[in-house]
Amino acid sequence: MKKLFRYFTPAEKALWLSSVLLILASARLFPGGGPLTLIASLTGVTSLLFNAKANPVGPLLMVVFSILYGIISFSARYYGEMFAYLGMTGPMSVLALISWVKNPYQGQRAQVHIARLSKRAAVLILLLTLLVTGLFYYILKACGTANLPLSTISVATSFLAVALTYLRSPLFALAYAANDGVLIALWLLAGDSGTWAVVVCFGVFLVNDSYTYYNWRRLQRRQEKG
Repeated sequence: MKKLFRYFTPAEKALWLSSVLLILASARLFPGGGPLTLIASLTGVTSLLFNAKANPVGPLLMVVFSILYGIISFSARYYGEMFAYLGMTGPMSVLALISWVKNPYQGQRAQVHIARLSKRAAVLILLLTLLVTGLFYYILKACGTANLPLSTISVATSFLAVALTYLRSPLFALAYAANDGVLIALWLLAGDSGTWAVVVCFGVFLVNDSYTYYNWRRLQRRQEKG
């Protein structure tokens, strides 16, 4: 535990602790979210803490979060979120975990080798994102998904985020931040006081994902200097 405590910087520990306190406070203020929302939020924010360190524990915890969030989304009839996280984000997080484990930085299992995104890979990802988004639009429409336009955009940003995570690009954090913004709007439109805890959760995620991008760029510069 002492080694783990020293692993994070004071700023990272402060960010994680403040995030946890906000999530606990929102669970107290908006108990309608239920214990599952609280567990999912705490799992997700801890995942982001490890993501910021380029540590494979991050995508591992994201798999757990995807399962929990999929269940929460199903209860709110946000089938787009359920399909995206259970059928896409979760499985692709497993692939991302494998990619990160197989590509350690100089043999350090606790830090992945950060890669630059090639133009060819960027074009391929954008094409795949458009394809997946179009496919999911018709699936979600057939299922009577609530707030269909935003749910479809959420699928697009989710796919983009997990694909960039697999490729070990710092841009994955920006894609997740964009997804956080979409999800904040989506859950605000749910019109249920119990969903405010989810809104706070993704607000916290937005801050953490922004820090993740900043830290990955810093780590990338350090790695490229050797």
